[in-house]
Amino acid sequence: GQLPPWLQGILLRNGPGMHTIGDSQYNHWFDGLSLLHSFTFKNGEVYYRSKYLRSDTYNCNIEANRIVVSEFGTMAYPDPCKNIFAKAFTYLSHTIPEFTDNCLINIMKAGDDFYATSETNFIRKINPQTLETLEKVDYNKYVAVNVATSHPHYDSAGNVLNIGTSIVDKGKTKYVLFKIPSSVPEKEKKKSCFKHLEVVCSIPSRSLLHPSYYHSFGMTENYIIFIEQPFRLDIVKMATAYIRGVNWASCLAYNKDDKTWFHFIDKKTKKEVSTKCYTDAMVFFHHINAYEEDGHIIFDVIAYTDNSLYDMFYLKNLDKDFEENCKLTSIPTCKRFVVPLQYSKDAEVGFNLVTLPSTATAVKEKDGNIYCQPEILCEGIELPRINYAYNGKKYKYVFATEVQWSPVPTKIAKFNTQTKEMLHWGQDHCWPSEPIFVPSPDAKEEDDGVVLTCVVRTDPKAAPFLLILDAKTFTELGRATVDVEMHLDLHGMFIPEQDLKTVPE
Repeated sequence: GQLPPWLQGILLRNGPGMHTIGDSQYNHWFDGLSLLHSFTFKNGEVYYRSKYLRSDTYNCNIEANRIVVSEFGTMAYPDPCKNIFAKAFTYLSHTIPEFTDNCLINIMKAGDDFYATSETNFIRKINPQTLETLEKVDYNKYVAVNVATSHPHYDSAGNVLNIGTSIVDKGKTKYVLFKIPSSVPEKEKKKSCFKHLEVVCSIPSRSLLHPSYYHSFGMTENYIIFIEQPFRLDIVKMATAYIRGVNWASCLAYNKDDKTWFHFIDKKTKKEVSTKCYTDAMVFFHHINAYEEDGHIIFDVIAYTDNSLYDMFYLKNLDKDFEENCKLTSIPTCKRFVVPLQYSKDAEVGFNLVTLPSTATAVKEKDGNIYCQPEILCEGIELPRINYAYNGKKYKYVFATEVQWSPVPTKIAKFNTQTKEMLHWGQDHCWPSEPIFVPSPDAKEEDDGVVLTCVVRTDPKAAPFLLILDAKTFTELGRATVDVEMHLDLHGMFIPEQDLKTVPE
């Protein structure tokens, strides 16, 4: 096929790439050492490269020729030959663990620089052209957080917004919303943008020792949306995990009888909206988009009725009979919540406050709380992406992977949130990754552009490839075949040529 001549830049992807070191093996697919890979588009041609992230974790493990740094699903232990005192000391120092810098989930842009990210307090700067690993940044030096999401948002000025959890700091556990500026004042050019990091707002956790787990958050023009779900981390269990010989993942618990609370932070006042809104228990990882309309906040998420998704990816489950044996007990469901911010304080109890045409409801209760029920947009999609120019605005299209009862994607889909129509691309024994939308330079409509996805294949003799689809029609424009083994990755971003600082190859 052919590439559109305007497609110039780098598709940069991140994901777990090495699961065995010496005689030791990670327990979980999400624990593997980060492998970055990229497709560079230049004058109608595509160049591929991949490189392991040279994190401290990577270096320590390779040097020891075994796993010595713990990951979320794999607890690592020190040299068993050490004496009992050294052992006891090691146990104590693991109370609030020194987390890994194996940043294997996503790529983030801050200022002119790019970083590999995961959900710990560490991010690693990388060179997007050579995939070289550069300095390590510890969020904790600039803001009191122990974990942070790998799905930040970017505002119109290019500032980064992110949320992290501050665990039992000064007797409080809270969620901290912070902003990394896109540029620093001229006279401080040598300083990093992290030195100018600003705390926007903090939200107290409903429980001191059981903060909510979250993977992403939402943003509209005027509000940040944070969802506190009843899928929680048990801090006491986490502090004793090392001694008990269990992994940190076992310290997460879901309470299906609890509520899911919505928090809305006003960007201008930097304060939380006082109205308390909630829905039934749910587990979710990805926000799709959010916007405001006629005094309502509308936000779309992909939710589950249980937390079985994480368990699917334990390596013991990912064997040759994976497709038969690994069945989700909860299908991912695209839910739209509609929350009225302006409504009459005299509204009756039991009255639905939503005035927009939607099957979503928001009912006032006796205690003044608002109970929200979603509109179901569709089922069976994950890893959602949008045209980011429409982030925080009313939008139509979601580009996503299609997953039915198995957690590994078999197709990619384009879903129209307004008409509920869905287009698909799929081929037998092909496993696509998160689809990324790249707008064409003269785009007039939301779906003017291309969709890029990396496809791995079951047959070891069949080469993996990068697929380029016309975003409007979902027809194939071309594919670039790669003659090396490619890994199934998680997330990434497209960096247009003009956003790359020229670095000599």
